Amino acid sequence: MTTRSRRETVHFKHPFRIKGIDRLLPSGAYEVVTDEEMIEGLSFASYRRVATMIMVPAAPPRGSTMEMISIGSVDLADAQRIDACTENPS
Repeated sequence: MTTRSRRETVHFKHPFRIKGIDRLLPSGAYEVVTDEEMIEGLSFASYRRVATMIMVPAAPPRGSTMEMISIGSVDLADAQRIDACTENPS
């Protein structure tokens, strides 16, 4: 089966939470990796998402290391929507 990975950077203006991550994440830019596999047997190329991961700062006390955490694509979209609707606290 043919698979591909897409990478994108998403930006959060405010600290945020995503379902599946048990801590508040700081605002900033985050790399998101989406793995997709080709749907076989079609007369055209089509892919379906099989995994979505986000790179986040590791939980203390691990310092400046990063960890890749599997998340739901809907949960990511929800966090982005909430961030866009949140007013600037200052």
